[in-house]
Amino acid sequence: MDATSGTGRSDENPAISTELGDAAFGYFYASALRAVAVHRVADHLADGPLEPGELARRAGLHGSTLRRVLRLLATRGIFQEDEQGAFGLTPAADLLRTDAPHSARTGMVWLTDEVFRRSAAGLEDALRTGAVPFQTAYGMPFFDYLMTDADAQRQFDTGMANMSGPEDELIADAYEFPAGGTVVDVGGGRGGLVRAVLSRNPGLSGILFDQEQTVAAHLLEEGTEAKAIAGRWRTDGGNFFEAVTPGGDIYLLKHILHDWNDEECLRILRAIRAAIAPGGKLLAVDAVLPQGNEPHMAKVLDITMLALVTGRERTEREFRDLLGEAGFRVDRIIPTPGFSSIIEALPV
Repeated sequence: MDATSGTGRSDENPAISTELGDAAFGYFYASALRAVAVHRVADHLADGPLEPGELARRAGLHGSTLRRVLRLLATRGIFQEDEQGAFGLTPAADLLRTDAPHSARTGMVWLTDEVFRRSAAGLEDALRTGAVPFQTAYGMPFFDYLMTDADAQRQFDTGMANMSGPEDELIADAYEFPAGGTVVDVGGGRGGLVRAVLSRNPGLSGILFDQEQTVAAHLLEEGTEAKAIAGRWRTDGGNFFEAVTPGGDIYLLKHILHDWNDEECLRILRAIRAAIAPGGKLLAVDAVLPQGNEPHMAKVLDITMLALVTGRERTEREFRDLLGEAGFRVDRIIPTPGFSSIIEALPV
């Protein structure tokens, strides 16, 4: 199979073939990544490189197939092959180790799950109909589906917590929180962000607000920060479309607004506006879509939202308009070392 023969222009401009080829074969890279993550291949390389046969023996896998999969991933900087044909870890592959600090293995397994693959496959019809591909494939909205499938809900909560850990620390370090008061993390999942904030700010108390089944699996009593934040937090279950815990001084919304369309976001924001204490602040943490053609994680996330839910990533102007309609004024936008920004908004 000649992957370039169909362009008719590979000799004139090979970059065209390379760009289209990378896009067309992208799902093979994702599938290869999932395969090695599911089979915990990186765990067996913690002590150094191994030739594929020995690596396969330790992992209980097929040797020649493993070599071919690792060779493909090595072209993307995930694993590397040495001159003797042995494969070892790269910084990216090291994150696939189960016991690595800030291991991304669980998150990678979740992001390459069938839910994402089926939804992405529906983009072809979505271009014609405007329908949400996930709803077309599964017959219900994404978050309703999670409510009907306890295993899927656990995978979602665990995968999101796994990917959010390093980002929670970056966000907590990027914003100067007040010396005292109450922080309410709305839709805060298992509590990684509020835990990071409280551990750095000993004068603050915190409330983790999310669905009952999610906060029941919170992480606030786990990790090295558990002792430092003990007695300064509680959980509260509820529906953020209806009401949120009142009286907070700072309300956090991390990667919530991008899940929902404008009408749904306004319901959440108005619930917070009704609950926020005088002089309080809202910190919406999301990617801010940049202008231009340069690659940015927000542009990938935007298509993920298009495929799964009714939401979208937004530009600075769109955030200002949305928050303004809900009774907030954007005071400033603070970049973080990650791909997200902290949008600080004040009630008006």
